[in-house]
Amino acid sequence: MTKIVGCTALITGGASGIGLLMGRMLLERGAERLIVWDASAANIEAARAVLSPLGSVTFERMDVSDTDAVLAAPERLETAGAAIDLLFNNAGIVVGKPFLDHQHADIDRTLAINAGALMHLTRALLPGMVARGGGHIVNIASAAALVSNPNMSVYAASKWAVTGWSDSLRQEMERSSTGVRVTTVLPYYIHTGMFDGVRSRLIPILQPEDVARRILRAVERDAVFLHMPAIVRLLPLLRGLLPTRALDFVLNRIFGVASSMDAFKGRTDTEEDTLDANSGRR
Repeated sequence: MTKIVGCTALITGGASGIGLLMGRMLLERGAERLIVWDASAANIEAARAVLSPLGSVTFERMDVSDTDAVLAAPERLETAGAAIDLLFNNAGIVVGKPFLDHQHADIDRTLAINAGALMHLTRALLPGMVARGGGHIVNIASAAALVSNPNMSVYAASKWAVTGWSDSLRQEMERSSTGVRVTTVLPYYIHTGMFDGVRSRLIPILQPEDVARRILRAVERDAVFLHMPAIVRLLPLLRGLLPTRALDFVLNRIFGVASSMDAFKGRTDTEEDTLDANSGRR
């Protein structure tokens, strides 16, 4: 069982949305030290007012798509006496438009932030965890890793990559008895700015407080996967049992998945961000 009390945690994309909520809950549950990375200076200043009164928090403006900056982090953290016990790979973006409307920069940035950054940061911090004989890595994937829908092509690709990599990493850590745990989180749409404008016909959009609380509970229980809501667990079964056209009918005609992104707006950040009006950040 992973203990939160006394731990040092790092959260990417930790100054807003579920990252901010998880940070608050970690401190409330007794985390000794919290390190928050975020690309937005404005979000960091807002988060500072929320988190700093709760405990020891370090904020750093970090674009996780900058691999050189990410790889330089472990030495800096070590110098500061911060050995990471819990890593939350939470930072992510979505470009909500048809693939033909993507610019090549949209593709590169989405894959870099949503998939590549997780791997690079985990690879950089993992030797320390293994040497200490323990740690916990939490990778925020998506239900989009289990089923495709229009206007999320590159996002879905990035989350499929995260899910496959994350569970492969889990098996490697267990096979080598490293003591390092890995949890893969696959949520449906969450009611944060990242998915503003999304419409869901039958499945309720998830509430951020509940999502953050359930992720921390999954960490404490060393859960392998966390599907939210529970119906997401059925998606691999449906894909295996139903012909593709039948699955399309169930998901799109009944549940309305294909049209869920039609009114997508996302969060439009104005300060130093490179996301366009058809993008969102968790």
